[in-house]
Amino acid sequence: MTQIDHVHVPLGERAYDVVIGQGLLAQAGALIRPHLHRPRAAILTETRVAGLHLEALQAGLQASDIASSAHALVPGEATKGWAGLAEAVEWLLDAKVERRDMVIALGGGVIGDLGGFAAAVLRRGVRFVQIPTSLLAQVDSSVGGKTGINTRHGKNLVGAFHQPSLVLADIDLLDSLPARDFLAGYGEVVKYGLLGDAAFFDWLEVNGPALARGDKALRQHAVRVSVEMKAGIVARDETEQGERALLNLGHTFCHALEAATGYSDRLLHGEGVAIGCALAFDLSARMGLCAQETPGRVRAHLRAMGMKADLADIPGDLPGPEALIALMGQDKKVQDGRLRFILAREIGDAFVCDDVPEALLGEVLHDACATRC
Repeated sequence: MTQIDHVHVPLGERAYDVVIGQGLLAQAGALIRPHLHRPRAAILTETRVAGLHLEALQAGLQASDIASSAHALVPGEATKGWAGLAEAVEWLLDAKVERRDMVIALGGGVIGDLGGFAAAVLRRGVRFVQIPTSLLAQVDSSVGGKTGINTRHGKNLVGAFHQPSLVLADIDLLDSLPARDFLAGYGEVVKYGLLGDAAFFDWLEVNGPALARGDKALRQHAVRVSVEMKAGIVARDETEQGERALLNLGHTFCHALEAATGYSDRLLHGEGVAIGCALAFDLSARMGLCAQETPGRVRAHLRAMGMKADLADIPGDLPGPEALIALMGQDKKVQDGRLRFILAREIGDAFVCDDVPEALLGEVLHDACATRC
């Protein structure tokens, strides 16, 4: 029997556990049953994930006499919008999901965000369980209660804080991920070391390659450490009034790049986070906040993992620095019209900064764009 880790997210009446381990789909019924008022659940997923994991999940539920129905949406970031939300909510209403019932979001970040938001607005709030199937979702988007959709104005601009009742992070599900998707999720893992745990970044430099090759013990350790860090931050700042903003390291750059690439598979979210982290360290070094060699160390690790690390790694055309800065103006972290960045004094020492000189930001982006020539 492999070890199962439990990470508690202490939020009073909204507290919950993140369960991390192997073989959790088979145990899903036993783990979810204590949270049910009646033995039924409604599963929101997407077609690719459904083909891989839905049957196993429903068998795990049935083992505890939990009946379930499921609806699979079209995969991809484009689903995380108004139309996808309407489809999910209407199906849940068709399924006669009641306020005390349970919705299960089985999928990556798109399904977790969309399913959580659907649960948040359905009958003014229905409980839900996150079963994240991607590394990115296991270490980041499934924990903390951020739910939402994208609009034509930008990413995640419509949503709600709606905490799950339980998160099941089954390490075995990561075996089905394409290598690119796994490495994209690793962008969020490395972010945790960069923002607040230099020792974890040191550990990743040593163990990252074996983790990517499939070592499940290393994968579980990385997921647990990432979730523990996020759970601690969320417990101290649930609605992002202060410290939780640190979790957005790299994201101001990332969201602008995602918008510039049309939220397409030209750039996956975790790839944008990795590039954004490297750019955030470039900006930090340009402002004299961290050592000049630190951005190079960050990029060296990303390269060693076979990841995107520069704008030059994004296929196709990109707008210039001025247009990218304009896209940043729609970011949720803008306050009083001023861009807010997460910068760093060193690896593991990030902080919020809202007085970045636009000229320096332009220089960083100009140099980054020049690498594409």
